Amino acid sequence: MRILLIEDDTTLGAAVRDQIAADGRSVDWVTRLDTADDALRATSYDLILLDLMLPDGRGIGFLKALRLRGDVTPVIILTALDQVTDRIEGLNAGADDYLVKPFDLAELSARIGSVARRYCGNPNPIITHGPIDVDLAAHSVHRDGKPVQLTAREWALFEAFLARPGQLLSKAQLEEKLYEFGAEVESNTIEVHVSRLRKKLGAGIIETERGMGYRLGRP
Repeated sequence: MRILLIEDDTTLGAAVRDQIAADGRSVDWVTRLDTADDALRATSYDLILLDLMLPDGRGIGFLKALRLRGDVTPVIILTALDQVTDRIEGLNAGADDYLVKPFDLAELSARIGSVARRYCGNPNPIITHGPIDVDLAAHSVHRDGKPVQLTAREWALFEAFLARPGQLLSKAQLEEKLYEFGAEVESNTIEVHVSRLRKKLGAGIIETERGMGYRLGRP
């Protein structure tokens, strides 16, 4: 899951960025709306975290423009504006959720997961795939009833497959989900993570379409 964070408060931005990274998600952090617009035109994001008061304008106007041009990327507003009228304005502009500062970082993680699940068409955080049981909210995986420990990157990769069952995902698409803009990625990184997932969850958990990409295996 790749997230665009639009926040000009450097202390809060750094804390949110680190929380997202600790959850195994990729994040690009910008502090201006014009930079955010450039990023959205160049990259496909799974979710946007949007502050409402930026140095070069209001986030509400940015959100409205986003929706008018047909961009349906889910948006969670992060703001100090806590009046009911502010919340109504944000939701009516096209936001999917509204979180008032200061907020607990664990709650932010939960809201990101909740919005992401709704967009995938399955709000239930519990997924069963053959002998594999996954709790998306708790970031826990069990195989045949026994817990399986995944690293943050392994979890992020597995989550990408679970969100798109049966869909073929190219190596480039998977790298984009796992790594922020400008990150150096070894040429065999995805292959290594896929191999580790197979060892932990079963050889058939991820299928390879040679020269094309990978998909979640059949249960």
